[in-house]
Amino acid sequence: MNSMTMTKMMMAATLLSGVFSVSRAEEAVSGVLEQKGTTMTKSVKEVQADFLKLKFGMFIHFNLETYKGVQWVEGYHSPADFAPGGKIDTDAWADAAKSAGMKYAVLTTKHVSGFCLWDSKYTTYDVMNPECPYQQDLVAQFIKSFTSRGLKVGLYYCWRHPGFGDLNKYKVLPPECDPATHSMAEQIEFQKKQIAELVEKYPDAFYIWNYALDPEIMPAEQATAFIRGLRPGLLASANWWDGKMKGSPYLDVVVSETRHLGQRHLDNKTTGETCWCLEGNQWFYGGAGSKSAEDIVKQLETANSRNANFLLNVGPDKRGRIQEASVKVLAEIGRLLQNPSSGE
Repeated sequence: MNSMTMTKMMMAATLLSGVFSVSRAEEAVSGVLEQKGTTMTKSVKEVQADFLKLKFGMFIHFNLETYKGVQWVEGYHSPADFAPGGKIDTDAWADAAKSAGMKYAVLTTKHVSGFCLWDSKYTTYDVMNPECPYQQDLVAQFIKSFTSRGLKVGLYYCWRHPGFGDLNKYKVLPPECDPATHSMAEQIEFQKKQIAELVEKYPDAFYIWNYALDPEIMPAEQATAFIRGLRPGLLASANWWDGKMKGSPYLDVVVSETRHLGQRHLDNKTTGETCWCLEGNQWFYGGAGSKSAEDIVKQLETANSRNANFLLNVGPDKRGRIQEASVKVLAEIGRLLQNPSSGE
């Protein structure tokens, strides 16, 4: 173990000594909220209205799952597995999104593997681990590439949910907060700390995309208060763990996976987001072929007509590259959106 790892582990241990006392953790979070203030420069409705003006975004599923060849990683795997063989060209991701006419993008900063794509002070299980060949903050890279091209950025964060069941199967949280040895209350506080870290570390992020955050984790009022306190104007969605509840209101944005929001959503007049896969029905790379540009444009129009943005997923391969066929389809989507008559 080198000195950098030892230093980081000691720092994480010091920070986490307060995280695993719920009362102390709540005091710490409250302190952050007081420092940052809770007054939004815009009302929630105004922020939601701004969000809907974006209409079209890129979802990027890329993490340890990519390298294990699965959609959901089981157990802990070595950071050495995250090995793209060189610097990931996030500029190419942003160029592909720009060519499609997209206005924002969301990256999986932490998925079910528990592996973090940023240098987190709460864990060594991240891209800066000495065993990881990459040794670069991929979240910072992603943000720089997209914002430099005028696109907004959102950060996906997967929560540990009671519905995951076996504590030794889908870990979701790094080893410092292994669900097999830490209570749900401790897990929640750890996750709140990491999200607060992401928001503070990356001020350009306008949106936190939460997976498996729902009332079984915390009541909507509590979750909303937590998000509101992190930064004025910060937007948040929550994709329910229960498949039957997906598309139900919880935070600022109602999320639906691979199906459009229904009449109940329209009646409620809530702000929505429909998530779709460009390549087959897989979120992480699986080598599936791309859907047609014409089909994607139709789905985009349907989503927008239902008071929802359309978040189209791509899964970069192990080298961090979007499939060439998908890049071409994305460019064709952009051409169709600029000249709708060309698709007739």
